[in-house]
Amino acid sequence: MRETDFVSGFARGLKVIEAFGETTPRLAIADVAKATGLDRATARRCLLTLAELGYADYDGKFFVLTPKILRLGHAYLSATPLPHIVQPFLDKLAEEVHQSASASVLDGTEVVYIARASQKRVMSINLMPGSRLPAYCASMGRVLLAAMPEDEARALLKQTNLRSFTPRTLTDPAGLMEELARVREEGFAVIDQELELGLCSIAVPLENDRGRVVAAINIGAPAASVPAAEMAERYLEPLKGVARLLKSLLR
Repeated sequence: MRETDFVSGFARGLKVIEAFGETTPRLAIADVAKATGLDRATARRCLLTLAELGYADYDGKFFVLTPKILRLGHAYLSATPLPHIVQPFLDKLAEEVHQSASASVLDGTEVVYIARASQKRVMSINLMPGSRLPAYCASMGRVLLAAMPEDEARALLKQTNLRSFTPRTLTDPAGLMEELARVREEGFAVIDQELELGLCSIAVPLENDRGRVVAAINIGAPAASVPAAEMAERYLEPLKGVARLLKSLLR
């Protein structure tokens, strides 16, 4: 892209929106400036613009995003056929195995949920389309990272804050690359309470009709009732069956 085609003001506004999150729902100007690396004056102008357009509320000190911001994410979900194609298959799968099933795509260092069929709540956070999780310690994330060329996956891990969510979280880059090699060879990933204690999950890639991995699907289950060692035996074939059915439908 040519430098003259880049709209820096628009890019700064997007950075400001991305500063808000689950743990940072209310931000002051100084908070946004620190999170984005923008100077206070620029952060202030971006925030006031969002408030003027109805994408944020301002009480004189703190800014919070309004429901109008959901239009931005809804535009993707509405314009992309993938969530609509996958959802009925997830509904049927979740009903069949009596566990929650999800689909996600990779966005930078995170997976973004695009569809979900919830049978029971197995995580402390309420997952839904639009929810994000770090790719390195999520089963769908490992499947999607394993589908990348090895050097690209390694570069992405270098950009990731590899922190421990539980004592079981694998954070060593070399160990993660070994795990991705195993996932690549076996065609599935199992997570044993790395993201949250008490949660196990198994994921497989979703390929389109040209054999390119476009997403991942998974099944999550309570570790107390389904240990990680039993995840593949119970759920791998149902997941693969859905992936086979979807392959001819995905472009």
